[in-house]
Amino acid sequence: MKSVKNIDFFKNIRQVREFEFGIFYFFDGLVISEMKDGVIFNWNMAQKVIQAAHEVLGKDAQIAYISNRINSYYVVPTDWIKFFKNRHQLNFYSVVGYTKGNVVSLYLERLFFRKSIRKFTDLEEAINWSVEKITAKKVFV
Repeated sequence: MKSVKNIDFFKNIRQVREFEFGIFYFFDGLVISEMKDGVIFNWNMAQKVIQAAHEVLGKDAQIAYISNRINSYYVVPTDWIKFFKNRHQLNFYSVVGYTKGNVVSLYLERLFFRKSIRKFTDLEEAINWSVEKITAKKVFV
């Protein structure tokens, strides 16, 4: 399991925000999360991260999001409905999962997330895919 701060890509960091529920790494067009063990991630927590993303990247930024699941935690899948109801959007979403439990959680999230979720087992592969996608989107916008 790789943490963002331990890979070469970390040198591109714009800002790190630590919350009581996890750490969020902000890069140009990319946000990577590493939640704390045992957290139940809900809409109230998501709103704090959304606010931070607006502050760091701007409200209209094209964003790819990677959930680097180095710890065991849960997402309230129905809270994705609140995310979209409030007109928030992610251009690309991927999950880096290392355990069987991550796969089960991902299936539940897919029921409520409107776009596709890409699954990876390697953080650097997820970063490469995300950067490629967000770069291509910026070119065509």
